[in-house]
Amino acid sequence: MENKGSDEVEKLKTKFLSVWHNVKYSWALKPKTSFSRNSPVLLLGKCYHFKAEATDEESPTEASVEDLVMGDVDAFRRDFASRVWLTYREEFSPLPGSTLTSDCGWGCMLRAGQMMLAQGLMLHFLGRDWTWSEALTLQPLDTETWTTTAAKRLVASLEASLQGAPAPSVRSSSPQAQALSLGSAEEADAHLKEMYHRTLVSWFGDSPSTPLGLHRLVRLGLTMGKQAGDWYGPAVVAHILKKAVEEAMDPGLACITAYVSQDCTVYSADVVDCHRAPRAERTSDETPDAPTLPQNDHPVHASTSPESRAVIILVPVRLGGEKTNPEYFDFAKSILSLEYCIGIIGGKPKQACYFVGFQDDSLIYMDPHYCQSFVDVSTSDFPLQSYHCPSPKKMPFSKMDPSCTVGFYSRSVQDYERISQELSKLLQPSSKEKYPAFTFVQGHGRDYNLSAGLTPEKREWPFIRDPRRTVTTVGDFVLL
Repeated sequence: MENKGSDEVEKLKTKFLSVWHNVKYSWALKPKTSFSRNSPVLLLGKCYHFKAEATDEESPTEASVEDLVMGDVDAFRRDFASRVWLTYREEFSPLPGSTLTSDCGWGCMLRAGQMMLAQGLMLHFLGRDWTWSEALTLQPLDTETWTTTAAKRLVASLEASLQGAPAPSVRSSSPQAQALSLGSAEEADAHLKEMYHRTLVSWFGDSPSTPLGLHRLVRLGLTMGKQAGDWYGPAVVAHILKKAVEEAMDPGLACITAYVSQDCTVYSADVVDCHRAPRAERTSDETPDAPTLPQNDHPVHASTSPESRAVIILVPVRLGGEKTNPEYFDFAKSILSLEYCIGIIGGKPKQACYFVGFQDDSLIYMDPHYCQSFVDVSTSDFPLQSYHCPSPKKMPFSKMDPSCTVGFYSRSVQDYERISQELSKLLQPSSKEKYPAFTFVQGHGRDYNLSAGLTPEKREWPFIRDPRRTVTTVGDFVLL
């Protein structure tokens, strides 16, 4: 009887904790983000201008994206909203090694890492020019809209807690329309890409059997001494993502792998080996919830030779000591101006986020700090709306935490050679900078033996040390 009573108390605590997370992460929304009409906006290598040819002298110089109606605003909104948005979720099955059924309050760096990995997969399967057909139909994340939704969920959770019943999930209506009539090659290509889009999102579903979902990442984190509810730094997340891609059982992911730099150094021979080495044949008794990609109808963007794999290159760096060095902002701008850049995961103190662009001296990012209900991605028509964000956020570069991981997508060995040459030129330190953020070196990492025996915790120090001072803290984020 005592055990039964204890279980009921724990369930009640969990429900009220969920209610608190709804309030904390659903209601604390900032006002609309303002953008300048006079400055270009860069989004993962794409440049957008909000200023029309004929301007009104009395019009304000800044406005929110939702209020702007000039220039390339719709194109920017469509592009931004087409990126995969992964946020806190709740009401999924317990995470490995714990009883947690939500990642609210601690999983934001894992979510940011998932978003960066998703962008790499989008480049591989869909190409940079692809946009979601329903991107402009998403509702803006204004306070009124989302507070109303959060209030409904709060009431439902409280009622469920009092009645002892599970809280209902609130899901968006299905975006799946009637089957397309494939009357032309263009329509057939659009339909095929939408299949890739849906399958790609399903890989990140919050289920134990999805190859890149939170459950898989937490399980891999256990091998690095991390548990569900712990803090995950950007460098540790990079290694977790690498393992997740390498060990993925889904046939659709067999043509891509990941590489993580060592000590701010990308060893070219190691990356070339990743491109050329075939993935080992593996068998698994697991049956993935998500549908697999078509094996014979890959779009042109995903084509690679049978002997080659694409590589997602992840580079943990530190852009300063205890605070970000402002001299690195030009570096961040240059990186985010490249189409093969898949973004930067990092954030600011107490918050991790996914940086995708910039305007003037502010970074544009996607925020994982919003708690949403579990979505069952095993169904063929699961709703996609909650995986796309229509409202970008901005943050001054000066507030960015110096510890971060930069990501790049390389399709082939030839592609990597071009990327390494371009980045090497970009990484040349200016007269003010003493060190580049990272470097490219010929040969294998094992030839230098610089990181032998490093633990994941020590890998959280992938920064350039200033000999003039001793840093006694890693400067990592303290997540809420």
